[in-house]
Order: sequence, then structure tokens, then C-alpha cells
Amino acid sequence: MSEYLLEPIGPSDQKDVIDLFNYYIEHSFAAYPEHKVPYEFFGMFLDMCKDHPSVMVRDNEGVCAGFGMLRPHNPMPAFSHTAEVTYFIRPELTGKGLGSQMLEYLVTEGKKRGISNVLASISSLNEGSIRFHQKHGFIECGRFREVARKKGIFFDIVWMQKDIG
Repeated sequence: MSEYLLEPIGPSDQKDVIDLFNYYIEHSFAAYPEHKVPYEFFGMFLDMCKDHPSVMVRDNEGVCAGFGMLRPHNPMPAFSHTAEVTYFIRPELTGKGLGSQMLEYLVTEGKKRGISNVLASISSLNEGSIRFHQKHGFIECGRFREVARKKGIFFDIVWMQKDIG
């Protein structure tokens, strides 16, 4: 595997982040929106992960390999130690250890900020993500049946949790 650089998401990452997110919107159930989002949506990503770790992954030529972030699960102070995780990797690079590197980065940085619980909201149709999280110590802690619909298909939202404290 070639070398990858992991660093926080910055303003110059807008195009790469939105292009990758839009790929998953159009080709999977991993991203929940029904239609592609505009580049301005990037501002929402930055707001969501404000004061939480984010990660941009680039190969040794500077090409985007993926991105991820932790974000608040709930804005109430009682939940300040709990974050939700999101990450997307270029499809041709999945299964090569990048997700593990991104998760490790986010967990390490999250612990520094007082995060002790990480939650993942996963489409039941995204079996690869469910397996990935199980492999990395997440347990299924809830399932909301047929609460989401995309492309006319109803699916469950699987909630998984990992104690990192």
C-alpha cells in the first residue's frame, strides 16, 4: 500500500469532499441524500464537525483517497462525550486498510477532546460498513426499521456503538 497523509479537513478540500460524497449519494445507500449536493454543502460538513476531529486522506501524489469526521451526537452538554462518526473512501480503495487508519486517527483525536463513545448510523443496505464496524469493536445497539427511503427503497438505520474511553 502506498503512503497516505492524514490531516484535518480544510477549506481547500471542498471539491474533493463533495465529489466523493456525491459519488456515494448516486451509487449507494451509504450516503442518505436522494440527490447530489452542491459544493456549498461543504460548509455544513465543516459546521457539523466544528470542535471535533476530521480527517482528509491523500495519497503521496495529493489525490483524495477519503475523508471522515466525528461530530456531536446531540448538542446538549450531557452528550458532550459522545460523537457520531462518518467516513467515505474512494470505492477502489476500500478493503485496503484506509478505513482502519481513518478510524484510529479519529478515535485518537476524539479522546484528546474528551470523547468516550462513538456512534455510527449505518444503512442496513450497507453490509460492508456494518462488518467493518463489527470488526473494529462496535456493537449493534439499536435498529430503526424502515425509517429511511431512497430510490423508492425502504431500509433500516442500524446504530452501532464503541466505547473508546
